Amino acid sequence: MRTARPAPQQPSGMPFTKYRPFLDTVDASLPDRTWPNNRITHAPRWLSTDLRDGNQSLIEPMGPAAKRAIFDLLVRMGFKEIEVGFPAASQTDYDFVRSLVEDDAIPEDVTISVLTQSREDLIDRTLDACVGAPRATVHLYNALSPLFREVVFRMGKDDIRELAVEGTRQVMARAEKVLTDDTIFGYEYSPEIFVDTEREYSLEVCEAVMGVWQPEDDREIILNLPATVERATPNVYADQIEWMSRNLSHRDAVCLSIHNHNDRGSGIAAAELGMLAGADRVEGCLFGHGERTGNVDLVTLALNLFSQGIDPMLDLSDIDEVRRVVEHSTQMDVPPRTPYAGELVYTSFSGSHQDAIKKGFAARAEKVAAKTAEGMSQAEAEVAVPWSMPYLPIDPHDVGRSYEAVVRVNSQSGKGGVSYLLRTTHNLDLPRRLQIEFSNIVQHHTDTFGGEVDADELWSIFADEYLPAAAAPGADLPAWGRYSLKGGDPYRSRRRRVHPHRHHLRRRRAQAAHGLRLRPAGRIRHRPGADRHRGAHPRLRRARPE
Repeated sequence: MRTARPAPQQPSGMPFTKYRPFLDTVDASLPDRTWPNNRITHAPRWLSTDLRDGNQSLIEPMGPAAKRAIFDLLVRMGFKEIEVGFPAASQTDYDFVRSLVEDDAIPEDVTISVLTQSREDLIDRTLDACVGAPRATVHLYNALSPLFREVVFRMGKDDIRELAVEGTRQVMARAEKVLTDDTIFGYEYSPEIFVDTEREYSLEVCEAVMGVWQPEDDREIILNLPATVERATPNVYADQIEWMSRNLSHRDAVCLSIHNHNDRGSGIAAAELGMLAGADRVEGCLFGHGERTGNVDLVTLALNLFSQGIDPMLDLSDIDEVRRVVEHSTQMDVPPRTPYAGELVYTSFSGSHQDAIKKGFAARAEKVAAKTAEGMSQAEAEVAVPWSMPYLPIDPHDVGRSYEAVVRVNSQSGKGGVSYLLRTTHNLDLPRRLQIEFSNIVQHHTDTFGGEVDADELWSIFADEYLPAAAAPGADLPAWGRYSLKGGDPYRSRRRRVHPHRHHLRRRRAQAAHGLRLRPAGRIRHRPGADRHRGAHPRLRRARPE
């Protein structure tokens, strides 16, 4: 035997030299950054853009009924800012916004947001859609990055800045004309493609926009700094946010908002670091819907806070209902591995994981019982004992899930998972030696037949191995066996050929484990195909007492 390092990676052959490192294209240096020393201590303001950014990314955009279902869900969850569409982009979006207003569907404490580009006709149409709303924010955007200036718009910096300034003036003028004092009106500006734009130029344009809006204590402005396309590691985005937060004037009257996309797969991390860097507000979608790879997932972001003992200020106590509404409305499935909400995220198949979870639940049950013995109610005790569970970052009950799917059995499972399922579904707590024996039987079954063994099938295997056939009536087990209870068995004996050299050992093991007095049942019969769950060596069959 000899030891050596693994073989080195080989060149991919892919044309990587056509791409430039992001930090070679944008200056984002911040050597005196402070955000790494900060902690998130409270939830941000949330804005859902499911009905705008999420909807525009669907193969088949939502109809009015589906949109209304999403809007009502967001309200129930506790969102106070909801982007409801781009009214000037289509008659459908305009009509939906008007239906919310005319149906009196917008609660007094909920602000709807509507998006527009910096064109007078679009701005007028957008403001007209908001007439009569209790609270409304107009969100104006234009792209600032060098690529868009040079390729898309073919305009200079001054012209791009003037587009944002003039658009702000037009929004204010139209709002003064069509909105009454019954509407609480707000304004949001986004320097689109912020991460690819020179930060000094982004600051210049934002300051010019604020010069028109004139923010003060009771006249907030929302400045949204989007990672329209995620282009760098999350720490770089955090540096950009902290630099802007430091250098903006009127900072007390500015709500610094972030809008992260997930092109590099790190939208959640970028949003969290952006919050550390000074962001006050996060825009995103439920389950990460949105253009291309999607917006930041607000469900994951909120429950990340929850798992750290921070109130997310959103009600996610019935995560499956949230998922059902979103899936039905968008016609897009939530993948089974989606954090917190996926079908399999609280499930362990691995034997070592299952054993740790089983022991963790037992330890927690003891602590909760101790609290109830002190006079606490069960609910109070559950909250008073801090959650600390192997492989489960949060309690599935807190998001409306049960413990039934926490442990599932397949060929990778061990005695911990098998015994956990029997205990939770049939109140059967197996001795350790019996756990080992039965898990081997289940292992042989899964190796032979493949797939997953659910709780019902597990009980069927257990009954077929150790109990009278009638113990699992739904499994239609045939009666057979070598032994029966002394004095007769109401289920009749279950007969099967048992290796003669094992009779005595098996009998003594059964007596020791279950306190049964066993005797031979008579002539031995062999049922063909009886080794369904086992190998060549049969197991002792133990009959249930009368």
